[in-house]
Amino acid sequence: MDLDDLPRAEFAFPGPLRDKLVAAILSGAKTSTSALVLGYERANEPLPEVGQRSAVVDSEDRRVAVIELTEVRVVRLADVDLQHALDEGEGDESVAQWRAGHETFWHSAEVRAELDDPGFTVDDDTLVLTQRFRLVRCA
Repeated sequence: MDLDDLPRAEFAFPGPLRDKLVAAILSGAKTSTSALVLGYERANEPLPEVGQRSAVVDSEDRRVAVIELTEVRVVRLADVDLQHALDEGEGDESVAQWRAGHETFWHSAEVRAELDDPGFTVDDDTLVLTQRFRLVRCA
């Protein structure tokens, strides 16, 4: 399997947060992730499916690993569970801690620009795409 043939998996935006997330994937600490369903809708992209493989890119846009989705769910933000939060590998010890960090990211200028909505905010009913994955190989 050639990494260049796989779709890209981008975690956060290039910079320190992406570097941290990619390192957690490569170490095996990060086995789940979250995204806004609205982001897929605004980009007119289909939701990912179980079995899909993608190439993880780092902040320098290098393909550094292959991951495979093992679970894909759409849930309300209020229904994200502790196991998912822990498996994101970012050091959160509670759903509240996980949510606070994700709200900060989702309310950032970058995400609001990507959504073309400068006042975007999440609430309990915001739909979140939770994805569980396994590391297939490092580049």
